[in-house]
Amino acid sequence: MSDLSIFSNFESVVNSLRRSMSFLMPPPDIKPSEWAEKNIKIPVGNAIPGPINFDNAPYQRGMLDAIKEYGVRRVTYMTGAQLGKTTIQQCATGYFIEHEPKSQIFVQPTQGDVQTFLETKLRPMIEANKSISKKMAKPRSREGVNNSRMISYIGGWLMFSWAGSPKTLRSRSAPVTHADEIDGMEATSEGDPIELLSQRSATFGDQALRTESSTPTVKGASRVETAYYNGDRRRYYVPCPHCGEAQFLKWENVTWQGRKSKNIQDAREDLEQTHLVETAGYRCECCNEIWTDGERIAAIRNAEKNGYGWKAELPFKGHISFHAPEMLSTFRKMRDIVQSYLDKLALDDLQVFVNVSLGETYEENADKVDPDSLQARAEEYKAIVPLNGVYLTCGVDMQMDRLELEIVAWGLGEESWSVDYRVLWGDPLGEEVWEQLDDVLAETYLHESGSQLTVSATCLDTGGTAGCTQAAYEYVKNRRNRKLFAIKGRGGWGLPIVQTPQRKQSGKDKRKIDLWLVGVDEAKLMVSRRLESDRVGPGYCHFPIQRETEWYKQLTAEKLVIKYIKGQPIREWHKPDRARNEALDCRVYALAALKIMQPNFKRIKERLEQQDVKLIQEQEAIPIKNVAKMVVRKKTNQSGKSSTTVVKKKKVFGNRK
Repeated sequence: MSDLSIFSNFESVVNSLRRSMSFLMPPPDIKPSEWAEKNIKIPVGNAIPGPINFDNAPYQRGMLDAIKEYGVRRVTYMTGAQLGKTTIQQCATGYFIEHEPKSQIFVQPTQGDVQTFLETKLRPMIEANKSISKKMAKPRSREGVNNSRMISYIGGWLMFSWAGSPKTLRSRSAPVTHADEIDGMEATSEGDPIELLSQRSATFGDQALRTESSTPTVKGASRVETAYYNGDRRRYYVPCPHCGEAQFLKWENVTWQGRKSKNIQDAREDLEQTHLVETAGYRCECCNEIWTDGERIAAIRNAEKNGYGWKAELPFKGHISFHAPEMLSTFRKMRDIVQSYLDKLALDDLQVFVNVSLGETYEENADKVDPDSLQARAEEYKAIVPLNGVYLTCGVDMQMDRLELEIVAWGLGEESWSVDYRVLWGDPLGEEVWEQLDDVLAETYLHESGSQLTVSATCLDTGGTAGCTQAAYEYVKNRRNRKLFAIKGRGGWGLPIVQTPQRKQSGKDKRKIDLWLVGVDEAKLMVSRRLESDRVGPGYCHFPIQRETEWYKQLTAEKLVIKYIKGQPIREWHKPDRARNEALDCRVYALAALKIMQPNFKRIKERLEQQDVKLIQEQEAIPIKNVAKMVVRKKTNQSGKSSTTVVKKKKVFGNRK
């Protein structure tokens, strides 16, 4: 007789023992990609909701399976946007919750990124997958933690952190760490956040695993590119549908009618060309046959079946690294990629395409801007404001004993013309220099069409000491209706040129002003790129021939350099000792004013052209006399007595104030 027979609920005891024994069984030995296809559902709201299917994006299968390759300690994903790198890391997170429970740390660049990641990606995925959610603690329950900082589950916990919080990174250790968008992480006073994170898993020895992903940024200062080259450098090889030769997809081999460039370095050859994006395809580097989208997608999906797919350039030494460009996406047509390229090229924003679509770093040329070459291309304007410059902004830099300002005309594609540059001497703590600024901003400028233009928006730098900042606040506060914006420069990469304004108290007055934050590092980079451009069109900078040599030296005074701080490359703007850079600052502030206003150049230009036609018609009908001042005329009335009549000055197009 079995000992279990003494239990009145014999069958229940047996079932309980069976369930208990199941927890002692090791998990099935399957690849992470196989586990994901059985357990992961993409939440509603994504492009293809439902059970994940790596046949739709076969390159993702190898990227996920890498986390369980024998001897792996580190996995790096350097890819373009929308290629699934975050999805891969989410699947890895789920794998170490449900299938092989381990404690984990997930790091984002900022606290806001952590919140966005939780609300829009991780929690929707968890809620859509019961096999994962059932192993996690319920929110506000006694069985564990489930909040915005940590989620506990059977066998471990998942902690969330951000790069700017070294205290949080130091607080716990875990065998598995994930870092997303590592190129967007700023170094802290305690060092590089990625290195701090790696120390959290160092004590776990062979159990430690570190995954990191990012869209790359700038050559020489990209964490993910450095990590990629330190790994085994895997690329996805695709066989040609015509000759069968395998190759990894390169931008140089993308072809369409109208393309003149051979690579991304000579992209400006494609400006002012007629492009037929519908003819876009991929040219085989071996047989020169052009692949259609259907052939390209089929070749990508069948690459692994034909013995190709991910191939490493270097021997494996514990660090796997992947590079994936947008051409690998089975959801993107080649015409859309080409159109994205042309759009970014027209906006002089090619770095976005190189980073986001090609998954490569962008090589800066800001250190090549030469003041002599800029002055050599100065022009003789036909009018104070040339024909294509239709919108005026002003950037004002405040110094201890003066104000310096530049007035810039802008046109389609943010092509620019420097109209005027002035130095207003005077103490900003007094009133005289501000009155001079009032006079300058009230002036009109003759447009080549004959119209008179005024400054439409102004940005005033409020930095300074000895009360100058408060004086700038007071000046802006009393002129709210003039499109005059108080600004403050803010360093840091990845910041927008203009950010949401802050409310600042103006002295003891209860009224507040809006203080706009300007991402000066990114703005200077944009200005430097445009100065480098030698082709007239979008982004090109024009200069009047009367401008002095000193101004060009100030405009190019700062150079972009890479310094190494605690072993990590840091980009920063460097100005030689005693060199002046007020002209560069003024141009940055004028650009900020443009970004705040976001004018419709096409509509403004059409309005000016209509005014031009109207002016010509009026001139043909009634000759206009140039009246330089108020004229006092005498005329005699019927009684024989003379009277004085004041004839007011007529506003004549072409006369400056």
